[in-house]
Amino acid sequence: MENLEHCIQFAFFSQADTQKRNIFKLKRPNFPSIPWLSHSLNCKMLVLLLCSVCFPVFVVGLGSPKPHIIFILADDLGWHDVGYHGSIIETPNIDRLAADGVKLENYYVTPMCSPTRSVLMTGRYQTRTAMQHHVLYGSEPKCLPLDEVLLPQKLKENGYATHMVGKWHLGFYKWDCVPNHRGFDSFFGFYLALGDYFNHSQVFHGHWFYDLRDNDKMVAKQYEGQYSTILFARKAREILWNHNPNVPLFLYLSFQAVHAPLQVPAQYSDRYLGKLEDEDRRLYAGLTTCMDEAIGKVVDTLKAAGLWSNSLIVFSTDNGGAARHGGSNWPLRGQKGSLFEGGVRGPAFVSGPVLKEGVRGTVNRELLYVGDWFPTFVHLAGGTTNGTKPLDGLNQWQTISQGTPSPRKEILHNIDHLRFQPLHSGSEPFQDTSLFDIRVSASIRMGNWKLLTGSIGGNFWTTPLELGGDKDTKKHGNPVLFNIRDDPKEREDLVNCRPDIVHRLLKRLHFHNNTVVVPVHLKRQKESADRIFHDMAWSPWE
Repeated sequence: MENLEHCIQFAFFSQADTQKRNIFKLKRPNFPSIPWLSHSLNCKMLVLLLCSVCFPVFVVGLGSPKPHIIFILADDLGWHDVGYHGSIIETPNIDRLAADGVKLENYYVTPMCSPTRSVLMTGRYQTRTAMQHHVLYGSEPKCLPLDEVLLPQKLKENGYATHMVGKWHLGFYKWDCVPNHRGFDSFFGFYLALGDYFNHSQVFHGHWFYDLRDNDKMVAKQYEGQYSTILFARKAREILWNHNPNVPLFLYLSFQAVHAPLQVPAQYSDRYLGKLEDEDRRLYAGLTTCMDEAIGKVVDTLKAAGLWSNSLIVFSTDNGGAARHGGSNWPLRGQKGSLFEGGVRGPAFVSGPVLKEGVRGTVNRELLYVGDWFPTFVHLAGGTTNGTKPLDGLNQWQTISQGTPSPRKEILHNIDHLRFQPLHSGSEPFQDTSLFDIRVSASIRMGNWKLLTGSIGGNFWTTPLELGGDKDTKKHGNPVLFNIRDDPKEREDLVNCRPDIVHRLLKRLHFHNNTVVVPVHLKRQKESADRIFHDMAWSPWE
């Protein structure tokens, strides 16, 4: 018993923990009380707390607790729209985190938001879950399949508290589809693709319907007038303030920014008066800087709440920037919705004290994919991926934390049978459909080689408006082939020079095509989903 009392004293009265409690007392007057610090806990409860909570968390390495994982997802953020990529847009907090961490400069997402979010949550290509065609519509009776095991579910199996704040966009026609019914302990955010940043609604059939939830409860009216970027950061900070540091945390902070509509408080966009003449670009810059400020406040709260020393922050965009809404992917070709690099290569980094000193401040150019976070986070949680369907994601922790070569040699960017393109002259050598039907929109990366077929969209390069906004287009045939290592801007089509590589990649597309679940895209509105029967709110209807 004496040893146990000594253990309790060591756990609760170490110098670091004493400082942490003092910080709570001094700096958190505006947040709710912290139940785990209540003085009403008696000795027996403390012993039970230590036995049931503290001991299981030490699994990642000997004497090393499971890390708190903070995953921050920006929406439609362009390659050129962060300061550390040379942008005029001010992102000092993002730049500082990236500089102190590992910049992922060969990291890929999918061309659009719903597909990327599905890959993140499942660790599986969007083609396996019928999420590869465009995005989900609000009135569509469809969601990320309910038989998929999601990332928060696997983390909960390994002792994590799981919370989500922000944009879901993976379907909500049934309650079983929404995040707080799929592994998240709590959800504060919205279901749809976009909406008004201030009144938290979206128009449908000429009427505005609310879309902001606190778990299952509609709270849009309660928060009307509060800007979503600031609101979501505040909700994330409340979660951090109230979290027991002895319990590993997974926080998924999925910002609405910088997606259209381009709405932002004037103090952020006004910073760019005289610097950016184009109004959309100026508003977009304001949206981005506001999000950066919000991220800085989340990091400050991690530190003040005593969580920072065991935290890992991952930052990613969900797809390339939308040029028509102020985004820039320069010097990459293409944009959101395109299979060119501007649509699928995104700014991303890993940061936080969980990374060892030797790897901080480095640039990682190994091949990484958004689907890799699933097995990587499960590994950090000390778990296994048993019980999931076959994963396409790979555990990349050694690659990120030690700079070792990536185990990934290939990325299937997409196969979308609902997007078809007639054949061009000159494509005759590749019309053998026993390999792959090149009329189908598809793209695959293998090693340094990247093949695109069918309708691939975004066939242009555009300099940022502050650099002139020049647009350059180049015709291409079908298929097209690039060496991404030597030609990251995708300017030199090598399809006729390397037919051997083309055939090899077509065979890989044929292989992946056997696993494709062709989507049924249901845009039509079902009568039972008419939001007028749901208190003017976007709500599940089945």
